[in-house]
Amino acid sequence: MKRAEKAERILLQLEELYPDPPVPLDHQDPFTLLVAVLLSAQTTDLRVNLVTPGLFKKACTPEAMAQLEVPDILDSIKTCGLAPTKAKNIRRLAEILVERHGGEVPATLAELEELPGVGHKTASVVMAQSFGVPAFPVDTHIHRLAARWGLSNDSSVERTERDLKAVFPESTWSKVHLQIIFFGREYCPARFHDLLTCPICSWATTKKRALAERRRDDAARRRPAKGKT
Repeated sequence: MKRAEKAERILLQLEELYPDPPVPLDHQDPFTLLVAVLLSAQTTDLRVNLVTPGLFKKACTPEAMAQLEVPDILDSIKTCGLAPTKAKNIRRLAEILVERHGGEVPATLAELEELPGVGHKTASVVMAQSFGVPAFPVDTHIHRLAARWGLSNDSSVERTERDLKAVFPESTWSKVHLQIIFFGREYCPARFHDLLTCPICSWATTKKRALAERRRDDAARRRPAKGKT
């Protein structure tokens, strides 16, 4: 089956499962989404949604955030991964938004990617979810599933983004990115997953890929736990 044919069938299944997927990160506007996505690096969305209410109670606009001291921001997000660096980046990006963008979040990828702590994935999420610009942010779930389904070769996130954009209609990018994330969380975990019983992997993955993952997981099960011999 060609990639385009797989993508068409996958899209139909995802539409049945998740016809209206919500944005997983709680937010009110482009700025709060930008901060939430920045915080989500190496941190679960659940954890981010637990800490952002306290942070946004202190400051929910660039102007207000720029007035906070870094330790103040850090105190609200300290349970997130890389919290000290993220606190500095949030404070600085708020200052830049005030100084250079009139307190508004810019609506271009290039300008977003110039902000501290904002990479291509974060910028793509903001473009798609806040400004309605078609984008295909690739996180670990999407990167993994694209390889499992034979839609990309697992070589890099950049390659995965290009390959997915090539097989899914542009009008679906922003939605299908969310659908794949939810599918990965609910049906398709990274480890100890039987690809042959998965609703999509069972027909989309190759036998070679399924066998390789099974062998990897079997080896992990046999490996002694740390501190035990």
